Amino acid sequence: MLLRVILCLLLCLTLAPLPGASPLKVEIVHKGLVHPWGLVFLPGGDLLVSERPGRLLRIQADGQRQKVSGLPEIAAQGQGGLLDLALDEQGWLYFSYSEPGAGGSSTAVSRAKLQNNALVEVQPLFSQRPKVEGGAHFGSRLVLGSDGLLYITLGDRFNYRSQAQHLDNHLGKTIRLNRDGSLPPDNPFIHTQGALPEIWSLGHRNMQGAAWRPEVNQFWTHEHGPQGGDEVNLILGGRNYGWPRVSFGEEYGGGKIGEGSSAPGLTSPLKVWVPSIAPSGMAFHSGAHYPQWRDKLFIGALRGQSLRELTLAGDIIVGERTLLGERGERIRTVKEGPDGALYLLTDGAAGKLLRLTP
Repeated sequence: MLLRVILCLLLCLTLAPLPGASPLKVEIVHKGLVHPWGLVFLPGGDLLVSERPGRLLRIQADGQRQKVSGLPEIAAQGQGGLLDLALDEQGWLYFSYSEPGAGGSSTAVSRAKLQNNALVEVQPLFSQRPKVEGGAHFGSRLVLGSDGLLYITLGDRFNYRSQAQHLDNHLGKTIRLNRDGSLPPDNPFIHTQGALPEIWSLGHRNMQGAAWRPEVNQFWTHEHGPQGGDEVNLILGGRNYGWPRVSFGEEYGGGKIGEGSSAPGLTSPLKVWVPSIAPSGMAFHSGAHYPQWRDKLFIGALRGQSLRELTLAGDIIVGERTLLGERGERIRTVKEGPDGALYLLTDGAAGKLLRLTP
């Protein structure tokens, strides 16, 4: 009997997944991408991928790729360049990028139609004000909500973090627009004297992840903390999320930031990572094809070199699982594909497009 128990335990240990191992099937769809950032799925099965140095690629199902022409001038410096992509039902391709100009650069958003391998009917929609020097904290994610509106996440541009608390600029804010770039009449600060009317929320550091939660029609983001203090937030119009008045992180090299981790009148995060995982990219899964993933929140990690699967109960995050940690790859972008699989872009000079299924 004792021998049978020992053999059973040995068998269980043999079958158990190794620490950090992921219960996922991982396929490499494409490789050789240079710091890929944005991803959209085209009708017919092709993909569009943006590369941060300023290149937009069309990747066909057979693996061939072509460069798409027609992009505006891009200031590819540091964390800036060609950034996120989104595609609506009318065939408009939205793209964010660091735009050069007087005073430096800033995050801008345009939209265009794709004709063969060229962008046509290019329409500028938004340009962050002011333009400043430096190559850090551009944001930037684009979310097309089921409410018909366009949401944009913006960074504080690193050296200008105090501006995240002021409504006369776009630094450290989320932006809410109609999809043609016009203003929704119910934006929270549209009648506030001195405020820029595009602002939806304030008090953010550097949001490189955003997603629409289809179950309840909510706009969620995550943002990089300084040294620790990465956050996941449910973004509500008119709310102040605290940066840099409050933070769960500390100055690089040590030192307190602001008033502590919370203060009256400021909205607290739903989740915090200390130490930092450097989150980038996020997606709620619809459950299409894979019901076990329904309403799960998947977040990529750059410093953490993994994919985080978060389980929710209402608006409360009740569980976290680390996936793909054994691969040691920086994950930049997470998207659900039309086939229900998860698609990831890994960040690097030889980045990959990965397809994940349970």
